[in-house]
Amino acid sequence: MRPADPARGPVPVAVVTDSTAYLPADVVERFGIEVVPLYVVLAGRSGREGSDVSSAEVARSLAVRGGHVSTSRPTPGDFVAVYRRLLDGGAGRVVSVHLSAALSGTWDAARVAAGQVGEHLVTVLDSRSAAMGTGFAVLAAARAVSAGGSAEDAADAARETAAATRTFFVVDTLEHLRRGGRIGAAAALLGSALAVKPLLHVVDGQVVPLERVRTSGRALNRLVQRAADVAGDRPVSVAVHHLAAPDRAHRLAEQLTDRLPALEEMHVSELGAAVGAHVGPGAVGVVVDPTPRARAAGPGTEPTVEGAQESDGG
Repeated sequence: MRPADPARGPVPVAVVTDSTAYLPADVVERFGIEVVPLYVVLAGRSGREGSDVSSAEVARSLAVRGGHVSTSRPTPGDFVAVYRRLLDGGAGRVVSVHLSAALSGTWDAARVAAGQVGEHLVTVLDSRSAAMGTGFAVLAAARAVSAGGSAEDAADAARETAAATRTFFVVDTLEHLRRGGRIGAAAALLGSALAVKPLLHVVDGQVVPLERVRTSGRALNRLVQRAADVAGDRPVSVAVHHLAAPDRAHRLAEQLTDRLPALEEMHVSELGAAVGAHVGPGAVGVVVDPTPRARAAGPGTEPTVEGAQESDGG
């Protein structure tokens, strides 16, 4: 790591995110990324995303007529505990990258915690995105640190990646997003008209309708086309997400692999409980990161394909 002061040596930098980044487990382990879970409430109980409540449980609850699932942010205390543990463990600085503040209070809880621990020690960033839209920004920060960068380098890499990354997804219904307050009632009504499949994207941290298509097959084709439009001829990293729709997700991944000429890496993962509760079963999405990435061992001839937490649903 790059020394801030040659007399003192390198300053270790820790990278933190929340559980909605949906980074592959092996990537989290490889880069030593700290993940703070959100909370999910269903069937009268509350638990931490990933460990206590699975995606499968959320999908089953939402499939039942009248079924309801809600989410809540980590507390500032949750973040304080993590930041202090990392700093006490030898980190000199912490870079903490989170789900869009327009979609969750997670960023605000992290900001409050940073104020308690020391804002000169903890840098908190709003990715203005979700899922691997956040995850790619976290990964950029972790790669910057791994390459010897400072906390400032890591934060700059995360900001650049978050600003460039594009997220597109299709849901079977906008009702779950409407219930959770993630999309307006008027947009939800428009999206449900005529039994169309709403195609959405994330703009300035908010979920916004993009277009409407008639069938699931056409919806996947439009996701591929949107991703191709973002990628052009540039090297890109891609993530495919789904909730209770693995076949559709893998079909989308295959189409993207065939369509994108310079695909560097691909991650296929099921959405966790916190985001899954808002998009509902059947949702499929694609995240495209067009920013160049540093590779420890030069460019390979084939894209890296990794599967993330495809556990019993979480």
